[in-house]
Amino acid sequence: MRAAGIKVCCGGIVGMGESRTVRAGLLVQLSGLDPHPESVPVNLLVQVPGTPLHGVEALDGFELVRTIAAARIMMPKSVVRLSAGRTEMSDELQALCLHAGASSIFLGDRLLTTPNPGDSSDHDLLDRLGVSLRVSSATLRPEAPVHTV
Repeated sequence: MRAAGIKVCCGGIVGMGESRTVRAGLLVQLSGLDPHPESVPVNLLVQVPGTPLHGVEALDGFELVRTIAAARIMMPKSVVRLSAGRTEMSDELQALCLHAGASSIFLGDRLLTTPNPGDSSDHDLLDRLGVSLRVSSATLRPEAPVHTV
């Protein structure tokens, strides 16, 4: 794929009731790719009523931060993306994730099939953190641009 100029974007969903060991295993698998993926999205499960994982115990915020930090350490050149589930996160948790190693967010009010914080909410948070945005050249859909912080 890379020989054809295709960049690898590979990550996972956390908060599905998995253990810390299982989350670490995901990162070990991803960091074992040579070279590492260009993009590693870390998605927090969005519980949707009527789906099999609705009602699963929510992942502790510090576990999410640990996962982001481990991804950054294990794949230092990859863009670690804080992706789905941000509507369930406080500004403080998102800030911790960014400081722990997330270097990108998806900006826009919708991410695939689940809601995402609105532009003004994201801009307010990033302004409060003193973080500037750069639009990624990897943007695939103009209505949900990828921003690197």
